[in-house]
Amino acid sequence: MCAVQSNISRFDVSFDEPGSGGGAEKAVGQLVSGDYFSVLGVPAVAGREFSAEDDKVPGGRPVAVMSYRYWKRRFALDPGVIGKTMRLNKTRFTIIGVTPPEFFGEAVGVSPDFWLPMMMQAQVIPGRSYLRDPETLWLQIVARLKPDISQQQAEAGINVEWQQTLAAQAGAERLTPERRRDLLDQRIALHAGSRGVSTVRQQFSEPLLILMAVVGLVLLIACANVANLLLARAAARRREIGVRLALGAGRLQLIRQLLTESVLLALLGGALGLLFASWGSHLLLVLVSNGSTVIPLDLHPDGRVLGFTGAVSLLTGILFGLAPALRATAVDLTFAIRDRQAGGRRHRLGKALVVSQVALSLILLIGSGLFVRSLRNLLAVDLGYSREGLLLIRIDPVAAGYGHSQIPGLYRQLLERIAAIPGVRGASLSHNGLFSGSDSVDPISVEGYTPPNGKNLQARYDQVGPNYFSALGIPMLKGREIGPEDTENSPRVGVINESLARFYFPDTDPIGKRITDEFPSTRADFRVVGVVRDVKNNGLRRQPPRRFYVPFFHPIGQPDTANLVIRTAGGQQAVLAAIRREVQAVSKDLPVLSARTLSELVDQSLIQERLITVLSSFFGAVAALLASIGLYGIMAYAVARRTNEIGIRMALGAQKGDVIRLVLQETLLLVLSGIVLGVPAALAAARLVSSRLFGLTPADPLTITAATLLLLAVAVLAGYLPARRASRVDPMVALRYE
Repeated sequence: MCAVQSNISRFDVSFDEPGSGGGAEKAVGQLVSGDYFSVLGVPAVAGREFSAEDDKVPGGRPVAVMSYRYWKRRFALDPGVIGKTMRLNKTRFTIIGVTPPEFFGEAVGVSPDFWLPMMMQAQVIPGRSYLRDPETLWLQIVARLKPDISQQQAEAGINVEWQQTLAAQAGAERLTPERRRDLLDQRIALHAGSRGVSTVRQQFSEPLLILMAVVGLVLLIACANVANLLLARAAARRREIGVRLALGAGRLQLIRQLLTESVLLALLGGALGLLFASWGSHLLLVLVSNGSTVIPLDLHPDGRVLGFTGAVSLLTGILFGLAPALRATAVDLTFAIRDRQAGGRRHRLGKALVVSQVALSLILLIGSGLFVRSLRNLLAVDLGYSREGLLLIRIDPVAAGYGHSQIPGLYRQLLERIAAIPGVRGASLSHNGLFSGSDSVDPISVEGYTPPNGKNLQARYDQVGPNYFSALGIPMLKGREIGPEDTENSPRVGVINESLARFYFPDTDPIGKRITDEFPSTRADFRVVGVVRDVKNNGLRRQPPRRFYVPFFHPIGQPDTANLVIRTAGGQQAVLAAIRREVQAVSKDLPVLSARTLSELVDQSLIQERLITVLSSFFGAVAALLASIGLYGIMAYAVARRTNEIGIRMALGAQKGDVIRLVLQETLLLVLSGIVLGVPAALAAARLVSSRLFGLTPADPLTITAATLLLLAVAVLAGYLPARRASRVDPMVALRYE
């Protein structure tokens, strides 16, 4: 069985029936084939799902299936919604069914409000004939394997058919040998759909794995603190345990009791963690979401999460409670009953745990410092133009009924009206836009340049309007920019960036040279009239690629949509409102697909970096706090156990400063031991995440020094408090302590 579905679209819907809430609102919809729900095995909880009859004739069945989530939000689960109609564009769709509450579609992170028949494409996306255009790629196929067919067998069979199709296409077209070879080397790969299609998983799997490792280190630090607490508690109960052993209690029985206490403590901590998780999961979704719309994922704890949390809590309770339990029950009865410490090994295990805490904390602090500095470096990247005061607005003339020949006149009219708005310093067009995720790549040939071994060379390109570089503030290095004189009636010209000029014209002047775009359907050449500075169009990390720009207002390959690029002098919101009014004045049916500032788009491109930076910094701070608490605890306990010794020292003439220095020396010894262990471990861990860094090396000396000094400062403060308390001991009271 096989089903087809399209990409997600946003549209305006309105309901006229009483109780529907009235008014138009934005909704998310998806076009699917009639067998979509049957292939996925998703029955309707109210009404019915689509059938093959609903998807046979173009425009024949204006019906819709509503999601349970939308049904609950808009109609409060009213069963009377079945049979109601909604208006989408100029067509009324009848609601025939509602999907189950657990179904959100096949794509993780995207939750459609409605599903519509594929044959209603012209009504849902007006002005485009995707159903009749063989060159438009807009569909995805979902198939269910037969019971006796494996995924490998199905993939092999599909590729046999695919290769036959490609061979027929290669024979019918005039292709270069390289292009023919590339075409015939294509293969179709099948992917299991049990976990859905997920760009979210692909985008955030690596950052979340890094954060899982960070959380694991924080858990180890917290467990070390608990182990130290249990060691101190066991030492305080040494006399009690000795008495119980003397009265005949078995060591195994006492170990079981102490382990029960540590496991109970761990389980209570796990339960408290689940409460924080209900808040933290929503925060995580906010951090990974694009824009103001939070990704619709259900992160409420289920049986697996509860089981994992319980297992981790139980395991940590046993592992980190076992050593204190064994140590507490391995006592010399004589010393224990008299409440004396035996031998010189006291607190060694506790101090070792503190050293490990310091080392782990330093790893996290150095890691978070590297991520913070990487993000700062990315934010400081020179785009080649100012990001302040730059607006990008995308409209869809085709959806408003404009034909291909009418679109240039529409954009010219919009540019004239927008340029006249107070506060607008410049306005132009770009087909791909900036930081929109869209980029065009074509094979090219260059006059006077012979590629090595007949290799096809490629360059990125964009189609831009008049004065595009002036509007953005991109400096021209040579020649002129694309201007109002470059129209459909003038020779085709182009502007190249400095990377393309360096590569193809290292020793010659590129002005006047001809470059040919070798893409088969739009093959054409242009004359170079200018060289412009390299700029960042999409990513901040990579170096600007070779790129050329050609006029938007030229019939060869002219697109139907473009981004309005507007430079403002201030008050962006007021200017944006005025632009919307001008768009509506030109045509009330002209939809604005998006209106964003460049700063917002750049921030969206750094979602992964922000997620890692924010959470690693938070957990690094938590780790430093836990380490300081552990250090404070072990030093406070050590001071309490050495009260008699401190009293003797002070009775023999030691000053308060001497006592403080004594305790701080011991504190610094522990911290320095942790730093010695932590720095090499941090360097090794930083190399594992070196691909996430930008503008610095894993062994960045400034980050390592800053993290070390921060940890030292926190440690000195944690050690100073018990040292100050020790310096206030009354010698006479201390001498009577025992």
